[in-house]
Amino acid sequence: MAGEAKGLFPYSAEGLVQLVQALRKPDGCPWDRKQTLESLRSSMTGECAEVIEAVDLGDRANLCEELGDLLMNVVFMAVIAGEEGSFSWSDVCREVIDKMVRRHEHVFGAAHAENAEEVVGLWQKIKATEKGAAADDSIYAKKVLSLSALDRASEIQKRAAKVNFDWDNVDGVMAKVQEETAELAEAMASGNEDDIDEELGDLLFAAVNLARFRRRASADELLRRSCRKFVDRFQSMEKMLSSEGKKAENCTAEELESYYKRAKAQENAKKNRK
Repeated sequence: MAGEAKGLFPYSAEGLVQLVQALRKPDGCPWDRKQTLESLRSSMTGECAEVIEAVDLGDRANLCEELGDLLMNVVFMAVIAGEEGSFSWSDVCREVIDKMVRRHEHVFGAAHAENAEEVVGLWQKIKATEKGAAADDSIYAKKVLSLSALDRASEIQKRAAKVNFDWDNVDGVMAKVQEETAELAEAMASGNEDDIDEELGDLLFAAVNLARFRRRASADELLRRSCRKFVDRFQSMEKMLSSEGKKAENCTAEELESYYKRAKAQENAKKNRK
């Protein structure tokens, strides 16, 4: 609720820094004093996911709140780093401002870019010169372990494509998906759990590659859509059950499948009316 700070801290990024510093004082909050950069990792991941979910749902009020929670984590980490003597919040701001000005030479310098594609090319060229030539010139020298598995797979594939290790058309990618599906079926038939794990991973990798190649939406976004679709249908199914005095946990799998199909049919009917 607006106004609850009671004038203790200004409503600005600097005010948030002051708030975290107050919480970290000896007479502050025991939980906040206990936090470390390592302990905040999981909450940072969670806050990023909640921001993305708010965007996906088009919930602007919730997005405002979630962006604040994410910013709180960013500032919290900067304050802890400041206590360690590593860097301060001002250092973080200076670093990103300098970087953005440097990489937008077409805005703040003498370079020219007529469209978004040229901007990306210029950005990559400037980025490549910032830290000089790497000792390891592999396209995978820069690690991608911090990404989610879906985004990591996509990034690995994008880097391979930059050196022309890619399919000529989507038919080739689709054929690879079908090939991996067949190999998974063979592994399932053999009953070898290690082979099943490997082939299932290969199929997922191929599916991510198909999403990357189409360039419409990332594999992560497509999977999020499918998750939302499943949840929406399941909740519709629960409403049907409730209207008939039933609960999902008391139904058989066959009954639930029947209700789920009804929910799906309702969803499709709504789409057709639009």
